[in-house]
Amino acid sequence: MKKHVKIYFDYFGIAEQDFVSCEMCGAKAVDIHHIEPKGMGGSKNKDFIANLIALCRSCHTKCHSDREFSSRTKQNHEFKMRMHEKKLQRFVKRLGNNKYL
Repeated sequence: MKKHVKIYFDYFGIAEQDFVSCEMCGAKAVDIHHIEPKGMGGSKNKDFIANLIALCRSCHTKCHSDREFSSRTKQNHEFKMRMHEKKLQRFVKRLGNNKYL
């Protein structure tokens, strides 16, 4: 498994055999896309969760050809990350309130 895929899976608690949905359309994701390109003369250090988004083939292709769509992918991913962080915070709070732990 590639490093950036492992980072994405670990952050969202995804197992390799799990269904991963495209963050744009909900279809089966086949790629973990770098929002800010990893190559093309830029920094090779782009493997962090805020720069990784799960996309189906169609949305991945569109992301590379449509600048507006690419911008929306970043916004959608930022929203997903905020929701995930809130979910984790609620979970930790519930653990802290559990008198049986």
